[in-house]
Amino acid sequence: MFDYPTIKFIWWLLVGVLLIGFAIMDGHDMGVGTLLPFVGRTDTERRVAINTIAPHWDGNQVWFITGGGAIFAAWPFVYATAFSGFYWAMLAVLWALFFRPVGFDYRSKLENPRWRAFWDWGLFVGGFVPPLIFGVAFGNLLLGVPFHFDDTLRPFYEGSFFALLNPFALLCGLVSSAMITLQGATFLMLRTDGEVAERSRKAAIACAVAVIALFALAGLWVSHLQGYVILSGAEPGAASNPLAKTVGREAGAWLGNYHRYPLTMALPLLGFAGASLAAAFAASRKSGAAFIASSLVQTGVIGTAGASLFPFLMPSSSDPRSSLTAWDATSSHLTLNIMFWAALIFTPIVLSYTSWCYRVMRGKVTGAHVERNSKSLY
Repeated sequence: MFDYPTIKFIWWLLVGVLLIGFAIMDGHDMGVGTLLPFVGRTDTERRVAINTIAPHWDGNQVWFITGGGAIFAAWPFVYATAFSGFYWAMLAVLWALFFRPVGFDYRSKLENPRWRAFWDWGLFVGGFVPPLIFGVAFGNLLLGVPFHFDDTLRPFYEGSFFALLNPFALLCGLVSSAMITLQGATFLMLRTDGEVAERSRKAAIACAVAVIALFALAGLWVSHLQGYVILSGAEPGAASNPLAKTVGREAGAWLGNYHRYPLTMALPLLGFAGASLAAAFAASRKSGAAFIASSLVQTGVIGTAGASLFPFLMPSSSDPRSSLTAWDATSSHLTLNIMFWAALIFTPIVLSYTSWCYRVMRGKVTGAHVERNSKSLY
């Protein structure tokens, strides 16, 4: 078994891996949904785009469910507080996601153009809204969330839904939306041909440029934000108690880890380099390389957010000592170790069957293929 400080850090890494896996795998599904009304000008073209992701989207949703489950099991304080404070935002994500299964299953049941157009825009909502809200949530984490714990460690949220929609958080939402749409655009390049692939190529270039500009602006903004620092307490090996520490705020504190651990600078550089390479590969029509570069963007941007916050998970703006960190918001030593071995067994299984599914259904989806199989495809 790992000692308590080590297993706490391992689970911080593992949750980050799950978030990155979600952005890469389910991200290209949501990105395709976002682009659907724009890359498909005819019903056949839109069906081509839909059928690139329809066989896999529900399997990719496993990353989202597993990520939520991991947060619940590893960081129960974070799960309880976030779902209280971000309740309406989480509901908005769920409502948007409802359009996906229904849209895939019912869109082509009728040949009525209005019916199909309605579900096309429903799939757009299901693809565009979740990454936007996830980005807004990360932006609010960097600003601090207005909550506190009482003496019995019950969380109390003091903000409102509309307070979450502040300028910096919305900028982070745009970064998230741009990088997820980039993932979808490069995936469409890889899996389609003709006009759909060409429009997707242009969208990929535009999204890559947007990621570079928005990510740079967000980084500049973060450098001027008041970040959080632990002044005392929050010992890595201590039992979890969010109130057993003192926390202060300092301008530019979110950049502290990059000074203490210079290797973390590789993460933002990976985000910029990945976006630049994705644009270059898309321009030269190297779809496979563009998709890999786009996946590096997801890794770099999410890794940058995590590295900036560490060890904080959910800072509190109204009572800084109530801020939740990777050292004082975790489950027990035994729980984290049992979960680690379970993850070690089941994660390779998930990766294996996912890889097999993509291998079996590899190749391009074409308009001719969709028309020949109009009754058996989405």
